Amino acid sequence: MACRAGCCCTGIGTLNEDNARFLMLALLIIIYLLCGAAVFSALEHPKEKLAKERWAQRIEQFTHKYNLSKDELKNFLRNYEEANVAGIRVDATRPRWDFAGAFYFVGTVVSTIGFGMTTPVTIAGKIFLIFYGLIGCSATILFFNLFLERVITVIAFVLKFCHECRERSKAGPAQNCRRPSTDSRVRRTDSLAGWKPSVYCVMLILGVAAIMVSCCASTMYSAAEGWDYLDALYFCFVAFSTIGFGDMVSNQREMYKAQAAYRVGNFLFILTGVCCIYSLFNVISIVIKQVLNWLLRRLETPCHCQGNHHPRRNVVVPGHMRTRRANSIETDAVNDSEADGRRMSGEMISMKDFLAANKVNLAIMQKQLSEMANGHPRQLGSSSRHNEFSGGVGALGIMNNRLAETSVDR
Repeated sequence: MACRAGCCCTGIGTLNEDNARFLMLALLIIIYLLCGAAVFSALEHPKEKLAKERWAQRIEQFTHKYNLSKDELKNFLRNYEEANVAGIRVDATRPRWDFAGAFYFVGTVVSTIGFGMTTPVTIAGKIFLIFYGLIGCSATILFFNLFLERVITVIAFVLKFCHECRERSKAGPAQNCRRPSTDSRVRRTDSLAGWKPSVYCVMLILGVAAIMVSCCASTMYSAAEGWDYLDALYFCFVAFSTIGFGDMVSNQREMYKAQAAYRVGNFLFILTGVCCIYSLFNVISIVIKQVLNWLLRRLETPCHCQGNHHPRRNVVVPGHMRTRRANSIETDAVNDSEADGRRMSGEMISMKDFLAANKVNLAIMQKQLSEMANGHPRQLGSSSRHNEFSGGVGALGIMNNRLAETSVDR
């Protein structure tokens, strides 16, 4: 029986699960932005008002002292702002557009940091930057994804080794001394066959690595640039996360002690820090996705309509109903046939059932042809199981089935 209008099926239960997760994430991000704006406004707005009042007093005192008009002084300050955009400062700084300075600039472009202390001013430079950044940023994102893949693989290998050591220690010293039997080796192999590291362990390891890199880099920056240690930590997060405000930029003085070593260290710390923070952000996104899935399960409302009701694929439905139906085209056909009951070999079927069966078979054929054309044919059965993380692209696709929380076997 079809669901009546106004029943519970018209609520969140009819939303596609991916769309529901997307809408909830967008809503949470908007709330997060509003909360952040309120906090920063409360913290920084009084300081801004005080700075404006002090600047107005200094302008007034300067014009009276040197008998200048405010318009002439403002025009002079505008000229300085134009010079500042070109890289000219009151204190002596290193050249912006020699080869070393240009290399630092393109590094901030392709890494998407974009400090903003150096920008092209010529038309040719701006046009070249568009095409250069398009290819460079794409290649760098690919590099970050490959780095993430290798980091996850290494961490998984180390954690699996530690897990094997714990399993051996649980077996007892007596069993470790004598040669293990065939049955014990088989049981140990079976227990480790489907083992995958938890996303929380990976997040902890990446977080510790990012903190260590940031602390070491802050020690170097505070000694070389003369910054406070907290300011150096702030710069490390802004740079490594590719936010790149540009209020604090490293390696901008004309001369440093051990200048060559400092430039190499600056390059290595920024490269390592960006890779670590990028990997950490993507692992944290898995945890956020788990929270969204938990919220969606809390918001699920079962349908109490009479009659047989079969939910569509990817619909947010209660878990006990979802397990009765696999999320694939192949199992859709099986479940539909089982739901209608088994027919006798000589029984006639209606035209409606015949067209429905042909529609399902055509969809299966199109899917198989598409997968074979892409070189990734998918086998029927357990390998086509679906979870909340399958089908991802980019970093989510890399971490799919590599962690315990993103595995179809959990």
